[in-house]
Amino acid sequence: MAENSFLRSLFLAGLLATALAPSVALATATKPVPRAQKHEYRHEIDQVEEAWRTAMLKGNAAALEDLLAEDYTGITAKGAIQTKEQAVSNLRSGTFQLTNLVISDRKVRVYGETAVVTSLAELSGSKKDADVTGRYRYTRVYVRNPAGQWKIVSFEASRIQETNEHK
Repeated sequence: MAENSFLRSLFLAGLLATALAPSVALATATKPVPRAQKHEYRHEIDQVEEAWRTAMLKGNAAALEDLLAEDYTGITAKGAIQTKEQAVSNLRSGTFQLTNLVISDRKVRVYGETAVVTSLAELSGSKKDADVTGRYRYTRVYVRNPAGQWKIVSFEASRIQETNEHK
């Protein structure tokens, strides 16, 4: 009887350990970032955001290529998926050109080695001779690589639909 109780306890302990393993791994992987480190990371992200803005305005495809992660995925305001190669090529070829880009309402949230940026972008420009001038909300996701560089892994833009109430 005591042996059955011991085996049952051992079995339950094993089940509990198996059930908790993902939670323990997640807690370890997302340990809190100290306040001073978060502040430094936010500052670094602000600098990378400005580097991205400058690259886009100057048509600097090499700078954009350096900012994007190899597995970068963008989702345009029209819902199209864009790879790193496509984004860089569009800038290099002049298919996508910006003449003005003002960023405001930027929020940077840091989660370990990942940062999420949301902003409002007011821009003037064109893509394939179509006007893209307007106001957009965007989300950009950064991951800090082992070399300590922040790379853009994801981007999504939504055009703000102007109504008479908001003009």
